[in-house]
Amino acid sequence: MFDKERFIHDCTQAVAAGPAAVRELVAEAVSDGAAVMRALGEPVHAGINALHRSPDLTIINFVWAPCMSLMPHDHHMFSVVGIYAGREDNIFWRRKEGGIEAVGATSLGAGDVTALERDAIHSVLNPIGRMTCAIHVYGGDFFAPPQQRSLWDHETLAEAPWEVGKVKALFEQAEARFNAWQP
Repeated sequence: MFDKERFIHDCTQAVAAGPAAVRELVAEAVSDGAAVMRALGEPVHAGINALHRSPDLTIINFVWAPCMSLMPHDHHMFSVVGIYAGREDNIFWRRKEGGIEAVGATSLGAGDVTALERDAIHSVLNPIGRMTCAIHVYGGDFFAPPQQRSLWDHETLAEAPWEVGKVKALFEQAEARFNAWQP
């Protein structure tokens, strides 16, 4: 059974040990997606819902709108992603002279977990026609990182500063677009 407060406490204790220790906790949590859904509630809207935030740890309940994609971006901190409902496809990128290039991908379904290194660049897609729910745990303050983060335009791959407000607006826009297509 997933207990949100216990999960936060356990992650707070494990973050100093690094991504492997956090990955174990996330894997255990998302192994029972229904329990996580009961504890966090059925999603009503797409969004970035902080469950915990401190200088060394951020835990977010991401709710991806149906068919939503998020441009390539970096974190400058490790992250662990666990899916408890739906599907999340990640494309991994690396810097090259003059920009970035795709170097791999992974597709995560309910119960799957992946860890991203501190220097990872990835883009995210919810490829299905319903909300995808995921717990993301970061080894730092996701909302106010000590080092400036970047994002890259979907089409041109031009680099720009990462802005949390812009990213939050993308979640709202993706949900509105999907809802506009519904009969």
